[in-house]
Amino acid sequence: MKTRKNEAGMILAIDMGNTNIVVGCVDNDRVIFEERLSTDPSKTELEYAIGFKTVLELYNIKPEDIKGSIISSVVPSLVNIIKESVIKTVGVVPMIVGPGIKTGLNILMDQPRQVGSDLIVDAVGAIHEYGAPVIIIDLGTATTISVVDEKANYIGGAILPGIRVSHDSLVSRTAQLPKISLEAPEKSIAKNTVDCMKSGLVYGNAACIDGMIRRLTREAGFGKNGKPEAKVVATGGLASVVIPNCEEKIIEDPELLIKGLKIIYDKNVD
Repeated sequence: MKTRKNEAGMILAIDMGNTNIVVGCVDNDRVIFEERLSTDPSKTELEYAIGFKTVLELYNIKPEDIKGSIISSVVPSLVNIIKESVIKTVGVVPMIVGPGIKTGLNILMDQPRQVGSDLIVDAVGAIHEYGAPVIIIDLGTATTISVVDEKANYIGGAILPGIRVSHDSLVSRTAQLPKISLEAPEKSIAKNTVDCMKSGLVYGNAACIDGMIRRLTREAGFGKNGKPEAKVVATGGLASVVIPNCEEKIIEDPELLIKGLKIIYDKNVD
């Protein structure tokens, strides 16, 4: 197959998570769309290619409009499948976020190579959009919290069970608790089982995030001894459920991953 050389213009950005694949198109610095497909290890290259093609068609984007592509993934076994499906769909060979890719991010961790590519992409996007210091919260299968200091160093963070993981574990390990929709009840002091579960899952996660922000801010010294205060940014598929119920000031940016992927792509394009 003949593929076009990566060049400036519209790119296809893909982040593969454990539950969802975030797919987006960026034209220069403008995000055209951001959608989600289900991550399914049993799908073939062709099945993923059909999914990508369908999303592009929904936004009237032709394969020849795509001049480049970039992929980040926390599911190593599916990277080559997604790579080949992108080639089938748009005819360009995608970059893969990983060793050898320039990110511009200084990672001050015990084992930098173990930091998830999604966390790196989030941090790159947040620094570019909001400056440093910044705390990034990504609510997906896991809820991850990343901390970037005032010198734009990635200094660490925390990983919590995601709200759906908590829900599924609660339901599977109890005899009388049903599956519920994830939405905030009217009051945190709930009056029935379903609303009690909603209160715990939504308000409980919101309170946890508020507490972690305060703890991490205090530990990093943000806002004290001459250090600037950190902005807090949230992204991920479940951010819209939890973040509106937080008490701390948090910026929601559902396109943060796509923006970060575009920045990394630009740093590495020929």
